[in-house]
Amino acid sequence: MLESFFLTFLLVFLAELGDKTQLATMLLATQKKAPVGVFLGASCALILSSLLGVTLGTVLTKFLPPNILKIGSGVAFVAIGIFLIFGPNN
Repeated sequence: MLESFFLTFLLVFLAELGDKTQLATMLLATQKKAPVGVFLGASCALILSSLLGVTLGTVLTKFLPPNILKIGSGVAFVAIGIFLIFGPNN
């Protein structure tokens, strides 16, 4: 369990550095002048989204093999990227 904790911490920490979430929280911290509130709100949001991911992943592995989930996640990630690049607002 400890190995899973540290591996997950490292991967999520590195994945979140410099992404839109971090930039949005930096912007909110400058606008709201309430860094503790921004920190707590962003922390709770990350905890909730992580809980959703773990719960959904746990449930889906009961119905689908892990390799199908990996492929599906990869396809969804690429599709979202394409939509963000070429979507209706661009």
